[in-house]
Amino acid sequence: MNIKTLAMLIIMVSFLASAFISVLDPRQVNWLWYLPVLALGVVALFVYRMARHGEAKSSHRLSGDFRTLETSLANILTKLEMINADSVNLPVYEARFEIDRQLREDLNNFANARESMKHIFGLQNYADVMSAFAAGERYINRVWSASTDGYVDEVRSYLNRATQQFREAKALFADLQQQHQSTFSPA
Repeated sequence: MNIKTLAMLIIMVSFLASAFISVLDPRQVNWLWYLPVLALGVVALFVYRMARHGEAKSSHRLSGDFRTLETSLANILTKLEMINADSVNLPVYEARFEIDRQLREDLNNFANARESMKHIFGLQNYADVMSAFAAGERYINRVWSASTDGYVDEVRSYLNRATQQFREAKALFADLQQQHQSTFSPA
């Protein structure tokens, strides 16, 4: 059992024990029991957060997530450009199924690995990339909704907008990647 799992288990037991202690006597809480149990839960929460933070900053996780971010973003843009280029031939009611089939996995992979960007590029750069990514994702969701409702013009319009946002996200990511490599490569 790793430290994170143990800490989470202690937090849950502490919460349950605190709740139990607080209802033993309906008129008065036994503070001699309640406070130490609560303190144990707070300490376990601190340990859990430290373990999680350390895990998030581990170099093998960051490098794996970095590759996932790069690959997912490239896949999303490539597939979206193909869908957008053939949007005239795409039946409006089929657009949502095409999005689910081609984009969902990469969108989820990117979203699951995004926290590593904070540690690699910093908070502001993370926000810049995620702003463009989130806008593109919102447009994809609008394509999905417009496809469900049968609005052809909206499907095409939002496919185009989504493609533009993902181009921006990929360009920002590539620029940050180049800056990161030049900063950490041997001279």
